[in-house]
Amino acid sequence: MVGVLAGLTGVFGSLIGSFLNVVIFRLPAGRSIVAPPSACGTCGARIRPWDNVPVLSWLLLRGKCRDCAAAISVRYPLVELGTAVFFAIVAWWILSAPDATSSSAKTSGLMVALVAYLYLAAVSVALALIDMDTHTLPNRIILPAYVVGAVLLTGSSLLGGTPERLLPSLIGAVALFIVYLLLALAYPGGMGLGDVKLAGLLGMYLGWLGWAPLSVGAFSAFVLGGLFSLGLVVTRRATRKSGIPFGPWMLAGAWLGIFLGGTIAAWYLSLFGLA
Repeated sequence: MVGVLAGLTGVFGSLIGSFLNVVIFRLPAGRSIVAPPSACGTCGARIRPWDNVPVLSWLLLRGKCRDCAAAISVRYPLVELGTAVFFAIVAWWILSAPDATSSSAKTSGLMVALVAYLYLAAVSVALALIDMDTHTLPNRIILPAYVVGAVLLTGSSLLGGTPERLLPSLIGAVALFIVYLLLALAYPGGMGLGDVKLAGLLGMYLGWLGWAPLSVGAFSAFVLGGLFSLGLVVTRRATRKSGIPFGPWMLAGAWLGIFLGGTIAAWYLSLFGLA
């Protein structure tokens, strides 16, 4: 049953991925994400509904516009497919929780948590790609995410009978916001205010899961980003002064903490005989 629900969530994720393609392309340019309808960037022909089915339409059209045969970037179906897989994994993670069916209250709380983390997954895809493209993390995505995340996580805690999750969530948001703010003030060329605001959002979600996910998720961002930067320098694809977007690594580190934070923390502590 969990596999079926995760699969259906993945299908829904492909539809969200199609919408995220619009957000990623239009929002940094200051354009509306709801109008006008999607059209070919070369000939301007509107994309027909049957040519807008995630992944499948791109394959059937062989990656070309039906009207002018201009190439359609493979990034579009990859975002749709990637979001589908991402959503399926998040659903599997939530629905496979030990107490997923322990009581109606617990189940209700988990369902709200599922919505919360699916929302974060969608936000993560959009922010990661926008930051890679433009080196910006738009307020129009991050600031509303604070409100949506806080409402959903609070609702999940109250419905599931776990209000004790809210204090670590608040502490995580404030702590990571302050840490990144200090880094931005100390190294203004290496850290932007967009990173600071994203840190608070990720801290809220990580703290809600516990101290281990918060610690691993916060630390992993620097490990992953550092390894990537070092690889670029070693292969001479960048220098020490090159500007590299840090948002994608913050998001990758956070999701590592979300999915595997407890496991990684336990392994690390066991190395020192503390677990």
